[in-house]
Parts: sequence; C-alpha cells; structure tokens
Amino acid sequence: MEYKKVSVIMGAYNCEKYIAESIESIINQTYSNIELIICEDGSSDKTYEIAKAYAEKYPEKIILLKNEKNMGLNYTSNKCIKQATGVYITRQDADDTSSLTRIEKEVEVLENSHDIAFVGCNMTYFDDKGQWGKSCIKENITKDDLVHGAQFSHPTCCIRREILDEVGGYTEDKRLLRVEDYDLWFKIYAKGYRAYNLKEFLYQYREDEEAIQKKKFKYRINEMYVRFIGYKRLHMPITKYIYIFRPIIVGLLPRPVYKRLHRRKLKREMQNV
Repeated sequence: MEYKKVSVIMGAYNCEKYIAESIESIINQTYSNIELIICEDGSSDKTYEIAKAYAEKYPEKIILLKNEKNMGLNYTSNKCIKQATGVYITRQDADDTSSLTRIEKEVEVLENSHDIAFVGCNMTYFDDKGQWGKSCIKENITKDDLVHGAQFSHPTCCIRREILDEVGGYTEDKRLLRVEDYDLWFKIYAKGYRAYNLKEFLYQYREDEEAIQKKKFKYRINEMYVRFIGYKRLHMPITKYIYIFRPIIVGLLPRPVYKRLHRRKLKREMQNV
C-alpha cells in the first residue's frame, strides 16, 4: 500500500496542560506518512514552549508556526494549510486526542471511495473526571441534512487537499468564528461533493466547564448567519429557512439548562452504543 502524506493541522491556544498528550496521539499513529503542523495562536501560557520542544525532538514530523496575537481558528487553519504538503488534510484540537488507528481508517475510506470529499468519525466526550458521553452521527450525509446542523465533528474530518483548495479553504470572516467548519461543509456540498462519517469512536473530545463557557451567544448569531448563506448556496426552498433561528432559540436557554440537556443527550447516546 502506498502511504500518501497526511497533513495534520493544529491550532493551539492556552492549552499547556493538554498539548503534549495531543501531539503524542498524532506522532504515534499507525499511519506512518504524517506531518503535524502546529500554529500557536497567541497564547499567554507555555503552549508555545511545549510545542517547540516537540518540534525540536521530531523535526522530520513537526512544523511549528506562531501568531503574534490570537487570530482565531479560521485564520490559523489556513496558515497551516499553506505550509501543508499532504494529499489529505486533517485537524486536531490541541486539547483532544485521536485513537492510534484514526488516520489509517479515515485514509482507507478516501482511498477506496473516490467520490467522497472528506470523512469524519464518532467522538467520545471527556473531562478531567473521565469519559462522560458519546456522539451518534449519521454515516451518509445529504445536503438536506446540513439544514439541521453541521453533521460532522470538525476536528475528526480528513479532507482531500484538492477539494479544500477548490473551495478556498476556510473563510476568514469574524462572522464565521466558531462556525467556520459548518461554512466549509456548505461550500463543499454546494460544489456537488458528498462526505461520510465512520461510526467508530476514533476521537476523544475534551468538553469540560471551560468549553461550555466558550459557547457564547454571539457565536449563536454567527451560526444563524452561516445557515442563511449556506441555505442560499444549496438553493434550499424558502420553507427550510425557519431553521435559521434554531441557534438563537438554543442560545436563549439558561446556561445550566443547556448544559443539562446537552450532557443528558450525549450520555444517552453512550448508553445506547
């Protein structure tokens, strides 16, 4: 088997407690032809120093970039992509981990199904107390499914480089912060491509109290905006536009209520697996 290169892009911001474990889970993948491109995004802790130590230890595997100030994920991801030399581009958040066979299994799908633009997978959710939930995603996603939500777990997705280039990568717009992935899926599906989710749980996603705090109301407004432009791209009928307001309704829930409902859903999924 020819191991085509995979570029793993990682934006890193104030994650000194977790980035070492995250890097290790990529360096130790069963898939051998990998480069890891880390962009430190203006952290105020020791994230850069830790990443630099790994880059010096694995110079053939790791490229380290740095933003002078916090620029956000869409800008940082594009900066990494410009340095990437892989046929496939995938992501990882700097406080998460991947199962050691994740990239091998995602590349296998792309190699065997040339009509698939990108592939994602299921995730387990954890915090400092351990695993507490699981996602339950649909395998074959149609453009109609995108009306109801992003449908793919962004950091799990492995994308064909030529398609990412064709749609211009991530759109660098402040109105798309925290929803840049949803916008990207709309752009890819608008070109007539399709994507796929592996049912296997190959990614471990850190969601603790700090992560909940990051879900600010302004990002709900961003999601409303990306839905509006996304529905237009996909030429959705006007009857579908009512779903544009769903993020606002969710955002108006008191934070304790949202947290309880969100965790209850993911815990229920874990019990049903």
